[in-house]
Amino acid sequence: MKSKDKEAKELIKRLLDLANKSYKQNMFTFTDFLSEGELSTFYEYKDSFRFIKYKIFGGYEEAERNIIRYGNGEELGYEEEFPISCIMINPLLDKFSEQLSHRDYLGAIMNLGIERGKTGDILIKDKAAYLFCKSEMKDFIIDNLYKIKHTSIKLAETDCSAATGESRPESKEILVASLRADIIISSVYNRSRNQSILLFREHKVFVNGRLYENNSGVLKENDMVSVRGWGRFRYKGISRNTAKGKYRIEVLIYR
Repeated sequence: MKSKDKEAKELIKRLLDLANKSYKQNMFTFTDFLSEGELSTFYEYKDSFRFIKYKIFGGYEEAERNIIRYGNGEELGYEEEFPISCIMINPLLDKFSEQLSHRDYLGAIMNLGIERGKTGDILIKDKAAYLFCKSEMKDFIIDNLYKIKHTSIKLAETDCSAATGESRPESKEILVASLRADIIISSVYNRSRNQSILLFREHKVFVNGRLYENNSGVLKENDMVSVRGWGRFRYKGISRNTAKGKYRIEVLIYR
């Protein structure tokens, strides 16, 4: 098994190769979709990329998986959009369809033999789903994905804004005894504090796309928190203090 250091160095080498290609050939270059862990590694080494401008985007503002575009329109003299397409997935017959999970959708897509880096987020709304993918894979997915579990499906390309419009976070007020990150995460997902602390030790907590290892740290207003296996939420801040010294906080939970 490769060590984390070796994996990080191999990732940064690939990213630097694309950055250098953009710089030397005066053209835009794009990575595949990167996970939050991979983006966190990129941020750790970001000083190595000071020679070039870049932008990070995943098809919509709150994306977990993102592509890095190297290059700047003002310097290159032209613009090039991110090569991201959005596919809407619906049951062929709603009456006989199942309630499919994120894992169900992702498993069916991976069974097509597609590399994970070619696909971004999957947003689910009721019995429909929206898949973000590299544009080069769009037609292949539409032509070859017919069924997820026992549900026959139909696919069509749609505008990325249609997907985000269907995925609205749930606003919720939660009572917490402390503003520590582990306590807030425990309260948001109704799990024990020990379970929450373990997530930090297993490197499964990310704040604003970066690995977050300090379970006793205090979140800042509008921080986006992603917890692998549990979900993600945006911490909006304190709504009010209670008479017993506790806090009512507001969070936006993404389903």
